[in-house]
Amino acid sequence: MEQKTQEKLLTAEEFYRLPNNGQVQELVAGRIVSEPVPSMEHGRVAARFVALLDKFISARKLGLLFTCDSGFILARSPDTVRGPDISFVSTDRLRGAGPIKGYFSGPPDLAIEVLSPHDRPGEVRSKVADYLAAGTPIVWVVDSAAETVTVYRSLLAPETLASDQELSGEDILPGFTLKVAELLECWPGPLDSGAS
Repeated sequence: MEQKTQEKLLTAEEFYRLPNNGQVQELVAGRIVSEPVPSMEHGRVAARFVALLDKFISARKLGLLFTCDSGFILARSPDTVRGPDISFVSTDRLRGAGPIKGYFSGPPDLAIEVLSPHDRPGEVRSKVADYLAAGTPIVWVVDSAAETVTVYRSLLAPETLASDQELSGEDILPGFTLKVAELLECWPGPLDSGAS
């Protein structure tokens, strides 16, 4: 009788030590998942969001923002490491974590995903589910094509905000509000082929 070889699942530490192959990768239940490099529109929307958030967060010393798919260990045995497009961790949690080498152990306080054309709804929903299951209180999913931001506090009752509605930082970023339209003002812009 032929025995099947069991696939070796990676730990977060093993995943961290892998050489950079130029792809965007995450670790999901011990297995590597790759994505295409994001588009220019994706990068501009993310940069705009960071600029607006960082000013607010820095002035109030609320914590730190992270970009570039910085890794968070969301689960162990098997390990899941997700990297939101933008994430926020409060000052108190950062102090409690001590020096961080590699990935942050635990979920972000806020995870933000900016959709790209290649993103499949099931994959995005899976990411959101991982953040929420690990303890992230709020996940924002930005869809620049639809000009919406969907707010997840649970998978079952997402709230989709249109461009004329206001996004709130709630208890995570008290006092932060932003019109969805203001976030998406950056696109189309000078990179648009119709611009002179």
